[in-house]
Amino acid sequence: MNRTLLLNERKKTLFVETKLTANMDMATMNKLMECATFANCYPRDVVFRQGDPATHFYSVLSGYVRLYRQNSEGREADIRVCGPGDSFADDLIFGGDTYEYHAQAADKAMLARYDINRVRNASLVDDGMLARAIAGSLAGQLQETMDCIANDRLNTAVQRVALYLLEQAEGQESPASFRLSFQKSLLAGKLGLAPEALSRAFATLKGLGVHVHGRIIEIEDMDALRAL
Repeated sequence: MNRTLLLNERKKTLFVETKLTANMDMATMNKLMECATFANCYPRDVVFRQGDPATHFYSVLSGYVRLYRQNSEGREADIRVCGPGDSFADDLIFGGDTYEYHAQAADKAMLARYDINRVRNASLVDDGMLARAIAGSLAGQLQETMDCIANDRLNTAVQRVALYLLEQAEGQESPASFRLSFQKSLLAGKLGLAPEALSRAFATLKGLGVHVHGRIIEIEDMDALRAL
């Protein structure tokens, strides 16, 4: 990661808009901010590695961070793609002393970086307000994870891609278009697919009027995707 950044009004605004701080009152939010520093990451920068001592947890203020595990043979499995407002490694506040996965910037990203020990200490002297807010954020992440697992098990690869496209084009009428926020290789991991499976899914969806031009997606018929 790049050098620590100075706090300014833009960073304060992005900090307030994270899921972690969404249900905090101002006093609790200020206590958390006292434990935070801010840093820029560039594409493929390593935030931390699996097995490293856990010293910080993070919120994404802008950009995307890829979380993945790697086995002894070097095979990688994506766990999550964190975007603006998401937090990661915050479960370690309540226990654990090493990171259980790798974290790597997927593109240019700005992160809020929280000192775990300082947050633990702060949570002991505020009547539990900070700890409850963090626990609430973790509960939301658990629900998202359960929804993701259900989606993976109930839907085919083509249906998963179609659902993602509908979510990204929400509010648009046919024909719709949008730009993928990150590369298709990262999208494959996010959807639990191998890159070749994602390519096959897009090839199938072409028959329903979905056209891919680099990172630009064009959808001729939104209703056809909804039916699928």
